[in-house]
Amino acid sequence: MANSPITETAHTEVQAGVEHQVDPKALGFDATMLVGLSMLVVVLLMLWKKVPAAIGKALDGKIAAIRGQLDEASALRAEAEALKAEYQAKFSAADAETAAMLERARHEADGIRAKAETDAQALVERRTRMAEDKIAAEERSAVQQLRATASEAAARAAAKIIAERHDGAADRALIDQAIAGIGRVQ
Repeated sequence: MANSPITETAHTEVQAGVEHQVDPKALGFDATMLVGLSMLVVVLLMLWKKVPAAIGKALDGKIAAIRGQLDEASALRAEAEALKAEYQAKFSAADAETAAMLERARHEADGIRAKAETDAQALVERRTRMAEDKIAAEERSAVQQLRATASEAAARAAAKIIAERHDGAADRALIDQAIAGIGRVQ
């Protein structure tokens, strides 16, 4: 294959120690000039298409949206402060109402305690009176029983004495006297 006339390739030989540099050029401009020209074309194209105005409009829209959000935040803050003031007023009113309720409860408790003391004292007096009345009734009952027992004992004793001292003749004289007294009463 090395001897075949069709497969011969041309060899370019570079001498040792010599640098090979190729300067690319197109239309007579080097690479830095081409980059500068392309940048100039891009900037001019952007100006022609009014890109800065579109960017300004987009930024103005963003600024307006942010202002709207700030206004909404300010309104929300004002509303929150109004709610805070309202709830602080309600809290203060609740504190005042709580203090008034406590004062009323103290007065009611004092009234209830005073009434309970009065009622207890009246109950003690009533129970004392009832006990005294019961004792007096028991005393009267005891005195009556004692009198009844004493009168019974006296009657028995009298009957016994009469039975012992009176005989039949004395009884006749008493009966005659009683009969005579009956006739006079009528």
